[in-house]
Amino acid sequence: MKDAYDAIVLGAGAAGLFCAASAGQRGKRVLLLDHANQPGKKILISGGGRCNFTNRDTAPDRYLSSNPHFAKSALSRYTPADFLEMVEAYGIAWHEKTLGQLFCDGSARQIVDMLLEECARGGVEVSCGDALGEIAHADGLYRVAFGGRVAQAPALVIATGGPSIPKMGATGFAYDLARQFGLKVVQPRPALVPLTLAGDEALFRELSGVSTEVIARVSGKEAGKAAFREAALFTHRGLSGPAILQISSYWQRGQTVTTQFMPGRAEGWLKDAKRERPRTSLRKVLAEALPDRLAEALCERLALPGELGAMSDKALGAAEAKLARWPFVPDGSEGFAKAEVTAGGIDTGALSSKTMEARKVPGLYVIGEAADVTGWLGGYNFQWAWASARAAGLAL
Repeated sequence: MKDAYDAIVLGAGAAGLFCAASAGQRGKRVLLLDHANQPGKKILISGGGRCNFTNRDTAPDRYLSSNPHFAKSALSRYTPADFLEMVEAYGIAWHEKTLGQLFCDGSARQIVDMLLEECARGGVEVSCGDALGEIAHADGLYRVAFGGRVAQAPALVIATGGPSIPKMGATGFAYDLARQFGLKVVQPRPALVPLTLAGDEALFRELSGVSTEVIARVSGKEAGKAAFREAALFTHRGLSGPAILQISSYWQRGQTVTTQFMPGRAEGWLKDAKRERPRTSLRKVLAEALPDRLAEALCERLALPGELGAMSDKALGAAEAKLARWPFVPDGSEGFAKAEVTAGGIDTGALSSKTMEARKVPGLYVIGEAADVTGWLGGYNFQWAWASARAAGLAL
């Protein structure tokens, strides 16, 4: 005998939990399934365990997608203020870090517990720890086999995310299921991920652990004017830190990443330093604004030893230009294992931006990271999870 529901939600992460709760509280009988042994595993490790649950500065231009307009509808109808209202209603203390990022004062567990309570209030049946078996669609009903049972419903929600952080159980299951139902998939790739360096650029590995503020950019038309002023971190494999993670979402193999060291300096600042302190070395000037090891490494590569007074204005101008757009050509990234999210995913061209339902497959919905919508670092991907989940939850 098959268990009948109004909707089956696959994936008990941020999007799946919130979608199930939204539908359940509207009186729908909802089954939430996940092969992991507990719900919200990625939420628990997010934000260093404190969950960067949204960003006050959320806007559609902070998201990457083959259809840059797709996210507008859902984001406009469920805002960071809406989610924050629920957080405060549960008495969860929070704080704002830089750049609009909101975190729990305590633990990410509070967000998971809140979402589970919301599911409980909606009478959602949550089942974790069973591998999913056959998933089929016939006679207007979706049938899902799991744990020796078969459930059926007129609606099926794909909320299983992407393959980033496989150690948490993440897979490309959503894409296989989408293809089964005739939906296209935009090539998935790691995003918000450290970049690796090789060859001559690997010399910077001696700086492993050194961090400094930069403005990071990437070449290529697709990147547009994307530029991120945050910290960059040198690692034993290449580059990381918030600025690099951000720009990695725009980077494609073969493209150059440029970093502007000491951002905010006026043009001609090295020439001014020469006039004011001609007997000071370039290394000393750089070390006043940069970590010592980095200042030394940059000075060596600029090949300008000695005192500023001994250097021509032309040479100092060239050094300024190089420091303002220092090029790195990564040979790759650290992959899905270290990627915070996945870029690409189920093609939004086949989905309704209002309901997240597949236009040609009635009753099939795609939400959260499974869809081809990827946010910036800093709570944007959680806000997309909440917004897309609410859109689907109200349509089920």
